[in-house]
This record gives sequence, structure tokens and C-alpha cells, in this order.
Amino acid sequence: MRRKIPPLQSLLCFDAAARHQSYTRAADELALTQGAVSRQIASLEAFLSTPLFRRTRHGVLLTDAGVAYARQVANRLAALERDALDAMAQPSGGGTLQIATVPTFGTRWLVPRLPDLARQCPDITIHLDTRTRPFLFADTTFDAALFAGTPEQLAQWPGTRTVQLMKEDVVAVASPQLLAGRKRWRAADLAQLPLLQQSTRPNAWREWFDAQGVEAPHASRGPRYELFSMLAVAAAQGMGLALIPTMLIEDELARGDLVVASTHRQVGARGIHWVVPDGRDGHPLLSRFEAWLQFQAQAGTKTISLRT
Repeated sequence: MRRKIPPLQSLLCFDAAARHQSYTRAADELALTQGAVSRQIASLEAFLSTPLFRRTRHGVLLTDAGVAYARQVANRLAALERDALDAMAQPSGGGTLQIATVPTFGTRWLVPRLPDLARQCPDITIHLDTRTRPFLFADTTFDAALFAGTPEQLAQWPGTRTVQLMKEDVVAVASPQLLAGRKRWRAADLAQLPLLQQSTRPNAWREWFDAQGVEAPHASRGPRYELFSMLAVAAAQGMGLALIPTMLIEDELARGDLVVASTHRQVGARGIHWVVPDGRDGHPLLSRFEAWLQFQAQAGTKTISLRT
């Protein structure tokens, strides 16, 4: 069955003319004559039965339909170019995966472990981009995603299969200087220290103190940071106490830049989930990457010593 797809040359001419708002400059870019560009675009407009440009005394301008179509064509051409580069980079039969991940987890947990993936699966190339909110896979080039949340939250992501890789083990941390060398801190004492807030979890400190039956009238006060990576740096600089999952601060804890200020650990329903769109289950590269992720997650993080 013949697809309703315009000729590639027409799309290339339209993309260049749309970017430059000029047939002449498009022709220069593509090493064609202005007449050839004009004929290709006229052919495309006839194919679509839609005018894409308005002719003016000073040249051409995109119509409203042309603006919308130019954005779509640019994305499709960019995807085709990425696919070609990926195929050229993997001549031995391997492949690439485009993965979306929440920022701090991707930077602090996933990327440091990718050298192990490269050793075990040298034919798989991982491309990472950050996303902080669920999206429609059909509107992107992503093959899968790594997201934080509860199983109930991730189950509402339409058209996907989700697997929880690990739960969050949240601890209260601070710089050694802020804790002044004290080895024992009661929750009530910690409530008097400056508290750093995570902007997407405004009730985190209140829930932490409530779980220990401690009154903390200032639990919601303090500077707010969107990313855990920002929170970790602020805490290491002595700006206050922070609640952070241990998986995201392994290096700071190992170096002693941060220390755990309380024996209370909070393991909740939130965690990191592997999200695969329907129709991609069984994809060989995805299956191998998922198996590697599960092994890494089960291996656990470095042992963390609690201050007692």
C-alpha cells in the first residue's frame, strides 16, 4: 500500500526555505538553482493541497499551515539524520537506545555505571536526555524512560509497562561542619537547624519529623531547590540539612563531604521505575539494557554508615 509521503527532495527544499524564509538562500545551501527549489516546493504544495508560503514583494513568508508543517518536517528530518548516524556508528549489528531520565538520577547513578554496560555490551550505545514529567512516547524518539515516583503514579502513564527498579532510601544529611562534630543528633535537635527544601516535595521534612513524633514548626521553611543535585551541593556547602535518597549522594558520603545526621531512614513507596511503551516489549536491545539495569539495582549502592 503506497504511503502518503512526499518526496524527500521536496521536504529538504521546504525545510531549507522555511528556515531561511528565502528560496535563494535555500538554493545556496542545497547547491541548487532558485528555480529548482521553487518547483520542488510547488510540487509539495500540490501534494498537500495546501499553500505553505505567501509570495510578497520582498520574497516569501510561511503561511500558518507552513509554520506548523515546517516544525514537524524539521523534527522528522532530524530524526532521520540521527537514525543514519546511529546505523553508521554500529555497522556490526548493534544499535542505539534513546532513553529519557530524571536529571539527578541520570547524572549521579546511571552515568557512573555506564562504563560497566560498555564492557558487557559494547554493541549498545545509550543516548540520554532529561525529562521531569511523563510524556507521550508517540511524540518523541525515546525508546524507554527512567522515572521517579510511586507505582500508583507511574501506573497512570498511558500506553506503557512500568517496572520498579529500586525504592528510595531517604536520609537526613549535612556537612560535617554544620553538625560540629557531634556524633548523636536527636530529631528534635535537627529541627532547630536550617532545613533545605526540595521544591517538588514540599512536605518531605514535615513527614520526616511526623514519622518520629517530633514537633517541627519550621519544617516548611528554608531555601528551595528543584533538583536533588542542587540540594546535595547546598548541603555540602554547609547551608543546611537536606533529605536526599542515598543512591544520589554515594560519592559525597564516601568522601565525607556529607554525613548522615540521624539513624532514621525513610523507605517509602517512591522509587525509580523503568518505563517501556507498548509495542516495544521484547525488543532485543531494550531487553538487554533492562536486564543490566535490574542487575545494577539489585547490586545495591555502596554501604552507608549512619552516625550513631
